[in-house]
Amino acid sequence: MAGAIIENMSTKKLVIVGVILVLFQVFSFMVGGLIAPSPTTAVPYLATKCVDSVHHNEKSTKWFTPWGPNQCHKIRDFEEATVKKIEANNIVFAVHIPGPKIEMSPWFQFMLVVLQFEIAFKMYNQIDDGAVVTIDVGLAYRDDTFSDWTELAHSVEQRKLSCNFTAVKTFENEGRYYDCNLLPFMELGSVAHKYYLINIRLPVSERKKTNVGIGEIKDIRLVSIHQNGGFTKVWFAMKTFLTPSIFIIMVWYWRRITMMTRPPVLLEKVIFALGISMTFINIPVEWFSIGFNWTWMLLFGDIRQGIFYAMLLSFWIIFCGEHLMDHTERNNFSVYWKQVGPIAFGSFCLFIFDMCERGVQLKNPFFSIWASDVGTELAMAFIVVAGICACLYFLFLCFMVFQVFRNISGKRSSLPAMTKARRLHYEGLIFRFKFLMLVTLACAAVGSMFPFIISFVNEGHWHWGEHTVQVNSAFFTGMYGMWNLYVFTLMFLYAPSHKRYGDEQSLHLHLQHFIRRPYPERLTISSYMDSPPLEQFRVKCLAQGHNGGI
Repeated sequence: MAGAIIENMSTKKLVIVGVILVLFQVFSFMVGGLIAPSPTTAVPYLATKCVDSVHHNEKSTKWFTPWGPNQCHKIRDFEEATVKKIEANNIVFAVHIPGPKIEMSPWFQFMLVVLQFEIAFKMYNQIDDGAVVTIDVGLAYRDDTFSDWTELAHSVEQRKLSCNFTAVKTFENEGRYYDCNLLPFMELGSVAHKYYLINIRLPVSERKKTNVGIGEIKDIRLVSIHQNGGFTKVWFAMKTFLTPSIFIIMVWYWRRITMMTRPPVLLEKVIFALGISMTFINIPVEWFSIGFNWTWMLLFGDIRQGIFYAMLLSFWIIFCGEHLMDHTERNNFSVYWKQVGPIAFGSFCLFIFDMCERGVQLKNPFFSIWASDVGTELAMAFIVVAGICACLYFLFLCFMVFQVFRNISGKRSSLPAMTKARRLHYEGLIFRFKFLMLVTLACAAVGSMFPFIISFVNEGHWHWGEHTVQVNSAFFTGMYGMWNLYVFTLMFLYAPSHKRYGDEQSLHLHLQHFIRRPYPERLTISSYMDSPPLEQFRVKCLAQGHNGGI
C-alpha cells in the first residue's frame, strides 16, 4: 500500500481521530439504551375452545373467532364437551392475534409464535415415549373487524412432545400437569395485516394411530414474539444515516486508490470489498417492507449478514498475512485459500441451513426443521460443521496475530543502528500496526461475547437513576455502530495519503525492506544519483526525520 494515511498521520491526529470514533461508538450505544425500547415483545395467548358443528371429515372453510362479531360457540373445558357429547375432532382451538382493541403493524417486521401444551397426568392415559402430536392448523387475516377472514396458510404438521412429570406417577397425583417444553409453531417474515386468526385442530384416529398416547391435553398456550415498532424506527434511522456515510467514504477511498499510478494491492481490494459488503447490509430496504408484504425480508437479512461476516473474517486473515514481513508471497489472494476455504465452507453450511428453515417458511410458515428427527439431525450437522470451521478459523487467526507480533518485536533489534529521527519514525509506525491489530482483536472478541453478555442481564434493562437503560437495544445498536465505525476507520486510515512522492513504495514496504538488511540507511552514491529526483527528495526527507501529514 503506497503512502497510506496511517503511515503518515502524526500521533496527535491519530489520537484525535480515535477520540472522535469512541464518542460515536458511545453515542451508538446510548441511542439503543436510552432512546429505543426493548427490541422485541412477547405476548402470551390462551387458545379458546370452539365447537365445530360440521362433521370433521367434511371439508369446511369456516373460521372460528374467539371474540368479537360472529364469535364461535365456546366450551370451558373437555369435561363440558364430554357432558354435551362433543367429539374431540369437533373442537377447534382458536387464537386471535392481537387481543381486543389492539392492532398489529408492519413496523413489527416479523412474528414468531411458539406453542406449549398443557397436559394433565392420568394413570390410564399417559404420554408415550417419543409421542408425536399431529396438528391441523390454519392461519387467516383481515384488516378490519367486520370483513371475512382470508386464508393465509394451512398445513398439517407434527410436533414431538418433550414433557416431564416431576411427581410420582400415582393415582393421588392425577390431574397434575406435565412440564412440557415450548415447541416451534409459526414464523412470519412480515406483519402486513392488522388481525390474524389461528385455528388448531387435533384430529384423533385410532386406526391411523393419530394423536394416540399424547396424554390428556387440557389447553394450548401460544406466545407471539414480534419486534417493537419503536425499536424498528430507531433501527431504520440508524441504517438511513449510516448508509451514505459508509458509501461516501468508500467512494473517496477508491478514488484515492485510482489516482495512484500503480494497480491496487490485495489489502486495498479486500478493504474495498469489505466496504461494499457493509454498504450492502446498511441499505435500508426495510423501509419498503412498511408498504409491501415482503415475507422474504428475514431470509434476505440473514444473507446480507452472512456476506458481511464472511468478508470480515476473510479480511482479518489477509490483514494479518500481509503484515507477516518475512513472507515473500504476498499480494495474491490464492495464497490464502487454506484459510479462506473454511470460512466459505462454514458460511455455505449456514446458508443451506437457513434455506432449509426460512426458505421453506416462505411457502409454509408452520414448517420447522426441528420438528422431525431427520430435520434435527440435519440442522445439527450443519451447525456443528460451521462451529468446527469457526473454531479452526479463530485458532488460526490467533496464531497469525501472534506471528505478526513476534515478527515485529524480533525485528526491533535493527532499529538501534538507524539514525534517531528515522528510528523514532519506524517505532511509531510499528506501534500503529500493533494498535490496529489489537483493535481488530477487540472487535472480534466483543462480537463473539456479546450474546453471552446479554444472557446475564436480567429482564434486558438496567435502572440508571431516573432513566431505564435498555441493555438489549443498546447492544444491538452499539454492535451495529461498531462494525460501521470499524469499516469506516479501515477505509480512512488505509487510503493512500496525498503526501506521496510519485511512484515510490509505501513506508510499510520500506519497513519490510530495511528489516531484511542489516543497515538499511546506508545508501551508495551511485544508487542515490541513479534515483529519480522525487526519490532523492524522499530520501532526504527520511534522513531529516520528516514525518509528513495526511
